Amino acid sequence: MNMKKKFPSPVIQDLKYYVYIYSHPTTNEVFYVGQGKGNRVFSHLNDESESQKVKYIKELKSQNLEPKIEILIHGLEDKDSALRVEASIIDILGIKNLTNKQIGYKSALYGRMALEQVNSAYDRQKVNIEEPAVLIRINRAFRHSISEMELYDYTRGQWRLNPNNASKAKYAFAVYQGIVQEVYEVIQWYEAGKTYSVRQGIENIERKDEDVLKGRYEFVGNYAPDKIRDKYKFKSVEHYFKKHNSNPIKYENFN
Repeated sequence: MNMKKKFPSPVIQDLKYYVYIYSHPTTNEVFYVGQGKGNRVFSHLNDESESQKVKYIKELKSQNLEPKIEILIHGLEDKDSALRVEASIIDILGIKNLTNKQIGYKSALYGRMALEQVNSAYDRQKVNIEEPAVLIRINRAFRHSISEMELYDYTRGQWRLNPNNASKAKYAFAVYQGIVQEVYEVIQWYEAGKTYSVRQGIENIERKDEDVLKGRYEFVGNYAPDKIRDKYKFKSVEHYFKKHNSNPIKYENFN
């Protein structure tokens, strides 16, 4: 099939901003979600990058197939609206099931969330920490659709810290935007790279890259007891972090 790769000018004017998907032509499996205006939807067909999306399209072409392209929604007035819809679709389908490089626009802040997460993000109920704990901010890695295993692995390492201080912590808090997302009971700290992790990409713990991992540490642990999790989970601890302090590690109750 000879696919059209350009919209007529009147169509572009009426489409405004839109969100689109690429899927397999026979299985209908969606492999990419995008947004844009004009002829943006066709741009990937001539892309020569090394992205997973391009590799997928080239594999289809090698089988004499063309990706199925659909517009999910159009007539959006601005890019911000298109980005938010795109992010919602990515959240529903799951970033791991797509060739998109990253989660959608502001997905960590406004994307798919459990009711408890919505309440905690806006209610921001403060809690005072009473047990020896290390607070670990994972703002860069977090998204509300993160799996339990990913949350655990991104919380526990790899951190530049004083292992003697860290060893005094009975619990480790996973903190995003000042809200406790999970609480773990710390069993033992190790030099980074000594234990298995599901983390991928440049931070993949299995790289064993001494330059990257040197001076970094990770812990192994379990979920904290239910009474501890119920006490702190989805509560605000932002008052423990000084404004403009970028250090992701904070120790509490080590007296």
